[in-house]
Amino acid sequence: MNMKKLFVIALAAFASLTLSAQTIGRVNFNELVMLMPEMDSAREVIAASQKEAEETYSAMVEEYQNKATQYQQKQATWTAAIRESKEKELYDIQNRIQEFQSNISQELQQQQSQLMAPINEKASNAVKEIAKAKGLTLLLDSTQALYFDEAAVVDITADARKALGIAPDRTLESLQAELQAQAAAAAGQ
Repeated sequence: MNMKKLFVIALAAFASLTLSAQTIGRVNFNELVMLMPEMDSAREVIAASQKEAEETYSAMVEEYQNKATQYQQKQATWTAAIRESKEKELYDIQNRIQEFQSNISQELQQQQSQLMAPINEKASNAVKEIAKAKGLTLLLDSTQALYFDEAAVVDITADARKALGIAPDRTLESLQAELQAQAAAAAGQ
């Protein structure tokens, strides 16, 4: 009788583990976010801001270099007051460049965070809805898990891709190719 009870308890425990394993899901969240149509728009805005920042920085450096060259060529002919004024001007330009570098880096990071927040939220909400609809009690990011048994875990990435409007043939590899083609086209201009 004891052996029978122990067997029933072990069987119930095994059944419980099997049922709970079926309520675990996985999703590649990073893939979803990177491939969302909204992410393409965000990338365009970020790239435009970075380009504008680079152009502004280049113009500032060019201004400094031109004035430094002028200073080196003419300093011997200038009066002390003019030389002092030109040195102060160079110093001020250096400070503006350093301040710009510091500020623009922070601003670009803030812009990226602001653009990414609604994209992440939309992806997160879609994933949560799908997980709930499938009766999942735990959802893992497949890029973070060290190991999972494929047969025991429900992958909702395909469902989430569909819900988020990601084309079936769009992959991280095709995105990488798109971005490289855009970079090559921009470099060729």
